[in-house]
Amino acid sequence: VQLQASGGGLVQAGGSLRLSCAASGRTFGSYVMGWFRQAPGKEREFMAGGSWSGGSTYYADSVKGRFTMSRDNAKNTVYLQMNSLKPEDTAVYYCAADRRSWVTATPNEYDYWGQGTQVTVSS
Repeated sequence: VQLQASGGGLVQAGGSLRLSCAASGRTFGSYVMGWFRQAPGKEREFMAGGSWSGGSTYYADSVKGRFTMSRDNAKNTVYLQMNSLKPEDTAVYYCAADRRSWVTATPNEYDYWGQGTQVTVSS
């Protein structure tokens, strides 16, 4: 199983970015996909998660209303649309997959991880 995250970059505060996570190596059926981020000196934190097969998507309070997670089953890709970005959103963003069918915010419970993509928001 491989997850390839991309789409990070440098953006001004108030701007937008869309991250992509291309999944390969198996069909992800009922897997949960999650987006996390980690800023320097901080723990990895949950941003958004939802089942590959559909249903509710869950968001961290800090990004609710600004970030939207979506998926394209045909492309085996999940996305994180990030709007109204703030300097405090600066971090390395990771996508992850969990073989279980319920969403968890705990990084250690995810089985597969992408390599991360840097997002930098300037003030």
